Amino acid sequence: MDKLAVFSGNANPGLAGNICKYLKIKLSDAVVDKFSDEETRVKINDNVRGKDVFVVQSTCPPANDHLMELLIMIDALRRSSAQRITAVIPYFGYARQDRKDQPRVPITAKLVANLLASTGADRILTLDLHAGQIQGFFDIPLDHLFAVGVFNDYLSELSLKDVVVVSPDVGSIKMARAYAKRMGGGLAIIDKRRVSPEKAEAVHILGDVEKKNAIIVDDLIATAGSLVEAAAALKKAGAKSIMAAITHGVLSGPAIERIDKCKELKELLISDSISLPEHKRHPRIKVLSVAGLLGEAIKRIHNEESVSSLFD
Repeated sequence: MDKLAVFSGNANPGLAGNICKYLKIKLSDAVVDKFSDEETRVKINDNVRGKDVFVVQSTCPPANDHLMELLIMIDALRRSSAQRITAVIPYFGYARQDRKDQPRVPITAKLVANLLASTGADRILTLDLHAGQIQGFFDIPLDHLFAVGVFNDYLSELSLKDVVVVSPDVGSIKMARAYAKRMGGGLAIIDKRRVSPEKAEAVHILGDVEKKNAIIVDDLIATAGSLVEAAAALKKAGAKSIMAAITHGVLSGPAIERIDKCKELKELLISDSISLPEHKRHPRIKVLSVAGLLGEAIKRIHNEESVSSLFD
C-alpha cells in the first residue's frame, strides 16, 4: 500500500478522510484553494512519482468550482509523474445533460467526460450515475458502483413488512427492481409528466401500494419537487408509510423547506456522496456512508483485483 495515495479536493474532504480510514492510510497532502482573483490554486505537497493516485472529488454545487479543482489536481499529478490517476467522483455532476432533448442544447455530460480524459485521468470510479449510458461517454475505463447494498443494510434492520419499492419515474425502474429483489418486496412505478426542467407532476401509480410500506428510490434529489409529488400520490393511493432512499442529496433551492412541509414522508435516506452542510440538516434526513464501498473499490483497483462483485 506504500504506492497508494489518496487526495481530496474541497467538495467532500470528510468522505475522503473516511475512505482513508477504511484503507488504513493517511490522506495525502495538497493545497486546494483560490488566488485573490478567484482562480483555483493547487499544489501537491506529497511526492507522487510512480504512485497509484486516487483523487476523491464530487462535482456537486458549486459544480464549476469543484470540477475545475478536479481537473487542475489531475493535471498537477500528471506533471508530478504519478504512475496512474483515478478520478473518484461519487457524484458525477452534469449527468442530467446526457442527451439532446431540445433543439440547440449541449450534451454536457460528454463534454465533462472528454475534459477528464484529456486532462490526464487514466480511470474513473463513480457511484449511481443518473443514466447508465454515460459510461459510454468515456474513452477510459470506468467502474460504476451502486449504493443499493448500503441502503439495503439499513432498511433490513428496520424489519419492514409488506414492502413495495417505488420508482418515481420510468428512468429509475432498473434501480427500483434491484431494491425490490434484495428486499423481497413488490414494485410500483409513478407515471409523471414534466411541466418544466425543475417541476414534474405525478399522474398515475402503476402497481399495488395500498396498506404497504412504500420506499421511493432514485439516484438524486435536487429541489425535492418530484419526491413531494410522489409522496402525496402514494398517500392518496393508501400507502401505510412512505420512506425514500436516494443516493445523491443535492438538495438545492427549496428542497429542505419542501421536505419539512411534506408530512407524508417518514424518512429520507441519502448517502454522503455529497457533503450535507449544517443548514441543510433535518430530523427526517439520515445520511449513510459509502466510504466503505468506495474504499473497497479503491483497494481492489490498486491491487489489480476484480471489482465486479461490488457492482451487484
